[in-house]
Amino acid sequence: MAHQFVRHTVADYDKWKAAYDDHEPTRKEYGLKELGVHRGAENPNDITIVFEAESIERANEFAESEDLKMKMMEAGVQGPPDIWFTD
Repeated sequence: MAHQFVRHTVADYDKWKAAYDDHEPTRKEYGLKELGVHRGAENPNDITIVFEAESIERANEFAESEDLKMKMMEAGVQGPPDIWFTD
């Protein structure tokens, strides 16, 4: 099983977290299971999320979707995320 890591900075963690939680059904549709949300020790608005991914291809489809881009913008994500996979 592959793992997807996503790192980005947000303007306000609480606002971001509420939007992130609301988007869970969509992540599940793409075969992503959250394993953890981590905040930076020095900057609590520096977020790293770890997912178990059923398929790297489907996870990439989700990462490139217009829906996700819009939700991230609405949630206050600052700049593009860093996304990488391990297997």
